[in-house]
Amino acid sequence: MYKSFFGFKDAPFKLTPDPDFLFLSKVHKKALTYLNYGLNSDSGGFILVTGEVGTGKTTLIRSVMKKNQEDIVFSRVNNTRLTSEELLSMINDDFGLNIKGKDKPQLLRDLTDFLIEQFSSKKRSVLIIDEAQNLSPEHLEEIRLISNLETDKYKLLQIILVGQPELRKILAKPELRAFRQRTNVSCHICPLTVEETEQYIYHRLNVAGNRDAVIFENGSIPLIYKFSRGIPRLINIACDFLLLSAFAEQTKEISLKMVKEVMSDLEKENMYWQSEQPENNDQNTDETRACKKNDDFHLDYVKKMDILKKVSETEKELSLTKHRLKAELENEYSSMDARFDKMVKELNLIRLQLAAKQNT
Repeated sequence: MYKSFFGFKDAPFKLTPDPDFLFLSKVHKKALTYLNYGLNSDSGGFILVTGEVGTGKTTLIRSVMKKNQEDIVFSRVNNTRLTSEELLSMINDDFGLNIKGKDKPQLLRDLTDFLIEQFSSKKRSVLIIDEAQNLSPEHLEEIRLISNLETDKYKLLQIILVGQPELRKILAKPELRAFRQRTNVSCHICPLTVEETEQYIYHRLNVAGNRDAVIFENGSIPLIYKFSRGIPRLINIACDFLLLSAFAEQTKEISLKMVKEVMSDLEKENMYWQSEQPENNDQNTDETRACKKNDDFHLDYVKKMDILKKVSETEKELSLTKHRLKAELENEYSSMDARFDKMVKELNLIRLQLAAKQNT
C-alpha cells in the first residue's frame, strides 16, 4: 500500500520468514556458524536451535536451506502434533517419497533406501523439525531411532530440531538422556539489543530498496525496542504500522508522538505481553537466563536514555530561558541608555536656553 510512496521495491516489514531479509545480529551470526558447522561435520549428532516466538529461527533455517540446496536434500516438518506414523509419513513425503497406503515398516524401509541412495550420490540428507517443543518424549525417542540409520563411518541422516525454550525442558527429562548425549550442536537465539534493533530496522529498509525512506526522531527507536523487547516479529509489526501512519499523514518523518500513539494502540489491541507468566528461575536454561540478563540490561539502557533525554531537554530549556532573559535585559539596558541620552540632550537644550536669556 505504501511501497511507492516510500520508494520500496518490497515490503520491508512483512511477517513472512524471507531469508533475503535475514539480519545477522551477534547471536544470529553465532547460530548460523553453529548450523553450518553441524551440517558440514561428520559427527552426525543432533543440532538444537531454540528461541522465543518471533526471534527469527525459521528465517535462519530457511537461509541455511537456500544456501545449501545443491549439496543437501532437505525434509522440513512444521506440524508436530502427530502420531509417530504420521510424523514418519510427513518426513518421507517432504523427501519426495510415495507414502500412499504404506504402513510404518514400509515407510521406514523406503526412508532407509532413499538415504542410502542419496549417500551413494554424495548428497547429504537433512531432516528439519520445526515447532519441536510440541513433540512428546515418545516422538523424540522415535526420532533418535531414525537417526541410527548409518554406515560404519557416517550417519545417513542429519537432524535439526527447532523450537521454543520449552524444548530444552523436555530434553532435560531423565528418559531422554540418550537423546541429549547425541546432541553435538546447541544454540539459543536471544532477542535483539536496543542497538541491534536500530540496525535491524535500517537493514530491512535497505533490503526493501530505500534505507533513507523515513527519518526517526531521536528517542523513537528506543521506544520501539521497549515495546518489542527486541523480538524481530514485533519490531516488524510496530514498524509496519508506523509506516502506515506516516503514509496516512503523507509524511516521511516518524515522530516521538506518532511512535507513542502507535505503540499504545498496538499494546491495547493485542496485549502481546499481557499473558506472560513469571518465569521459574529454577527451570531456566543458561541461555534463557543470559537473554533475560541481556534484556534487563538494555531495558535499563532505555530508561537511562529517557532520563538523559529529559535532562538534555531541561538543559536546553534553561539555556533558552537564559538567552531570553539576557536579551530582555540587554533590551532594557538599551532602552535605559536611549532615555538617558534623551534626558542629556534635553538638559543641554535647557542650558543653552538659559545661557541665551542671560546674554540678553
